[in-house]
Amino acid sequence: MKKFRCFVALLAAMIFSLEMLVPLAGQYAPPPSVKPSEEVLKKIDERMNKLEGVLRLFRREKIADPILADIEVYLKAATWITQHDEFYDKNAGDWTVEALERGLLRAGLVSQGQWPWFQRTGAAVVHGYRSVIDGSVQPYAVTLPADYGKEVKKWRLEVVLHGRNASLTEVSFLHQFNGDKPAPKDQDYIRLDVYGRGNNGYRWAGERDVAEAVQHFFLVEQRMNRAALLDDKRSVLRGFSMGGAGTWHLGLHYPDQWCVISPGAGFTTTHGYLKELPAQLRPYQEACLRIYDAVDYAENAFNVPVVAYGGEKDPQLQAARNIEQRLQADLGREEAKKVAMKLLVAPGLGHQLPPQWQKKMAEARSEYIAKGRPDYPPHVRFVTYTLKYPSCYWVYIWGMQRHYEKASVQAERVEEGFKVTTRNVRILRLRMPEGATRQAITVQIDGQRVLAQPYEQPVLNSAALFVDLEQRDGRWQAVLPQKIEVDQLRKPQKTNHFQGPIDDAFTAPFLCVRGTGTPWHEATEEYARANLERFRKEWSKYFRGELPLKDDVEVEAQDIAGRHLVLFGDPASNSLIAQVLQGLPFTWTKDKITWNGKDYSASEHVPVLIYPSPLSPNHYVVLNSGHTFHAADFQGSNALLYPRLGDYAILKLIGYKKDPLNVKLCTAGLFDDFWRLSTVQSGP
Repeated sequence: MKKFRCFVALLAAMIFSLEMLVPLAGQYAPPPSVKPSEEVLKKIDERMNKLEGVLRLFRREKIADPILADIEVYLKAATWITQHDEFYDKNAGDWTVEALERGLLRAGLVSQGQWPWFQRTGAAVVHGYRSVIDGSVQPYAVTLPADYGKEVKKWRLEVVLHGRNASLTEVSFLHQFNGDKPAPKDQDYIRLDVYGRGNNGYRWAGERDVAEAVQHFFLVEQRMNRAALLDDKRSVLRGFSMGGAGTWHLGLHYPDQWCVISPGAGFTTTHGYLKELPAQLRPYQEACLRIYDAVDYAENAFNVPVVAYGGEKDPQLQAARNIEQRLQADLGREEAKKVAMKLLVAPGLGHQLPPQWQKKMAEARSEYIAKGRPDYPPHVRFVTYTLKYPSCYWVYIWGMQRHYEKASVQAERVEEGFKVTTRNVRILRLRMPEGATRQAITVQIDGQRVLAQPYEQPVLNSAALFVDLEQRDGRWQAVLPQKIEVDQLRKPQKTNHFQGPIDDAFTAPFLCVRGTGTPWHEATEEYARANLERFRKEWSKYFRGELPLKDDVEVEAQDIAGRHLVLFGDPASNSLIAQVLQGLPFTWTKDKITWNGKDYSASEHVPVLIYPSPLSPNHYVVLNSGHTFHAADFQGSNALLYPRLGDYAILKLIGYKKDPLNVKLCTAGLFDDFWRLSTVQSGP
């Protein structure tokens, strides 16, 4: 349970509803919105106003989450479908009325001191959680088995991710899981269906949504005094199509969380899947593909069994073939056979997963479910390309030599300590098994023998023993965690969950800040305003939340201490840019921007970057950027949602009077692992 909650607090887990089939690549446009009748629109408006009033009253009465969010989720759904005119089904108006009435029903029960939906079993129940990223309320659904809590038994969890559905909205999701349909009588697990902030391939905030939904479920069960009923050693990750892609990428990014992962179809690469993509992108873009290309993490299947599926005639069968081929290439044919991976291929079928093949997949998973996930496997083989994904079981990579190049650890627990082989690793942490003592151990690492003293560190509500090792000038040495922390404060380093690129800032609490002062140049100000407005619209439409936004004069101490700051404007217009400027790796005056020894006219250029905040340790500051991919990319394949600018860019403003967002890229790239400018992975 502790291990699973720890993962959820970090990030994510996923799965797709196998009952839902999604369109093939290219078929992404939603149908035309069908305007509800005036009568239905009037009902929607009346019920929205009524529910909004009740929620205001509840807030005054200090009624809090999870109860408040479980009501507010219905108002949020109605607000977004009307705000974006997303009535994609002829019945969507009626579904919206239904959602509001269910919210009002819950509100009425709460007014009487009752919240019986938390006790309901045998049918889907909608919940809402409040995201730490932007404060938005996001839905998910839980289906508890009919006998849940009625006998002394532990129940395993299956997290289920929906597939790509062009008509998907919060309202349609709430309608799908309104609880009118009973769960299968033989359902012997807890099913958790995630909304994932819509159709984003469970990337970025969509990835974090899955983690937050699972975390919220565990918190609710704790409050209901039912945590003892949960068996986290037999959790399953499964999915099909977009959900298969999510299962591949998060199953292999977090291989220590599941007793088995079960992806169907999907994609595991960007090149090859996106047929229109150039054979070679810019160097920093190519590097950033390694964040979400699951094929690069294929070796992590050493740590988690895989039951994959594809139709014989489905082009997305290639997703699993890619993994098989990479395993053989990286491990060799004989070593690859040791990986527990089964691929079920349905003869004659295309992009579909009919019930009989769902059953076959479930049967194939059963042996791994019976075994469960080990608490502390004696051998770990872990690969990553970014410290966004830094750990597996008892192995933690806290520092790399070079980001976006393969980093690997093969570690074995032996009698005297550990035996370890690394590649591209600079700082390594190893957790001792339960029952270990603080007696010094020997770590055999890369041909060296290092004597290390385990130290105690808090983990959730308990403590564990660790050893930390750092490589300097080719030699490993044991170090205290305090030394690592102080070194990182003195000299900024890319470390776990603090490594960029720009798009990474929007996977954790962040705040956009607009300036209120007089700008140096009109072109810069127009670009900043237009880019902020584009980000606001795209965040609302595609990540289903209201963009966190304040004027610079409204920013408070807790904002600076607790959130990434996303600053729009220039040092004259935005006082926070002026505050952080001396701590950034370039200079910016009214006349010029000096970047890496080259001058750019400040009247015609704007800097864009992500960098450690000079105001708050372990937080980013971002200048003049939201996500670096935009509406056209969201409207295409999910594989298009990769970073376009890396860690930084200088943009030339070439059309601000007619089109403020019309820019020319002068330079862009990635900082090295000490947040320094580097010629590697950079370019025009």
